[in-house]
Amino acid sequence: MRCNHLVRVVDWETETLTLRNIRTTVFIREQQVPVDLEWDEFDIISMHFLVFNNHREAVGTARLLPDGHIGRMAVLKEWRGKGYGSAILKKILEELRGRHMQKAMLNAQISAVKFYERFGFQQVSGKKFLEAGIPHVKMAILLE
Repeated sequence: MRCNHLVRVVDWETETLTLRNIRTTVFIREQQVPVDLEWDEFDIISMHFLVFNNHREAVGTARLLPDGHIGRMAVLKEWRGKGYGSAILKKILEELRGRHMQKAMLNAQISAVKFYERFGFQQVSGKKFLEAGIPHVKMAILLE
């Protein structure tokens, strides 16, 4: 899971266009998430992350809510499987450990469960639920 991809913490107001472009491509266009479910009041209060390729193009994003909930993690299709998602998640976990948070939580799409398990996340319960019409499970990791 080692990679040297550049991940930056960015401000929602400064990087809105870039963050919206990635999330629109992945969630709204590719996964058919309704527009009104994608954008919410939590964007403005969250910490946002962008990961960049070697050409300094942003290819992925995620957000971290103040309570330690990780969400809106997305990597553009052509860049998946190349370590960009891992780089973002590692940076988020570093941030949480730096804040001395006890745990991190997320709602994982079923297709991404194995990805999160590689980092030590475990399903909180095996109970599946729909979020924006996509099957998810709740996952958490205890931080040291």
